[in-house]
Amino acid sequence: MKNLILVSLLITTIISCKQEVKPEKEIKVRKEQKEEIIPDRSGDFPEDIATVFKAHGGINKFDQMNSMIFEIAKPEGNEKHTIDLKTRYARVETNKFVLGFDGKEAWIEQDSTYFKGNPRFYHNLMFYFYAMPFVLGDDGISYQKVDDLNVDDVSYAGYKISYGDGVGDSPKDNYFLYYDKVSGKMKFLGYTVTFFSKESSEKISLIEYTTWNDVNGILLPATLKWRAYKDGVVGEVKSEINFVNAKVDKKKVSGSLFKKTVIEESKTL
Repeated sequence: MKNLILVSLLITTIISCKQEVKPEKEIKVRKEQKEEIIPDRSGDFPEDIATVFKAHGGINKFDQMNSMIFEIAKPEGNEKHTIDLKTRYARVETNKFVLGFDGKEAWIEQDSTYFKGNPRFYHNLMFYFYAMPFVLGDDGISYQKVDDLNVDDVSYAGYKISYGDGVGDSPKDNYFLYYDKVSGKMKFLGYTVTFFSKESSEKISLIEYTTWNDVNGILLPATLKWRAYKDGVVGEVKSEINFVNAKVDKKKVSGSLFKKTVIEESKTL
């Protein structure tokens, strides 16, 4: 009788152990199912635009990323930009001011009147220049082939990029993407500014993308040079900026980072 009881207890214990293991397997399966599947949008664009994206790592690769960090090198201290790539929330930090965008408000905190610009205008300005050409894959964009841009006996193919009504803060902005016909890499960016006037503009500024860095499999600019430009003629270099300490990651940034910050007097960013 005692042996029968022991055998019964042993069988009950084995069954209980098996039942305890099963939920763990189910939990693992559920975790795997939660992984986000990013659709490949490569076929959603004109073939030439898709070729440019591919030359820079691919739009699908970029779409898998959730956060971007880069710094603009400056003698007085670098300017650090942090962006949530899905929401486009942004934070810009220097040792003089901090500004950001939390999805509703563009804010600024500073220890003086050092920053004299418009936070709403500036919070994503450098991000747009830095994240080229991928930001030209946003929703609400139209593409139109334009005449080649000729610079130093080299001809670069081009597209005009325009936005639908109500897209972003400046839907009347236009961009002009020029790329190398052999490598497919972006070379020049023309752009208009309509944020302040809210009216279409014929004045085009031109940036040359001179060098690139591979950042986690994505080709992003290392140096930008603003060139004189008038009536289709590219002139001398007027200014340039360099990007350092760049990171692009699948990891998300905490939303609290983009909330308004109070600067401490002794704090150096």
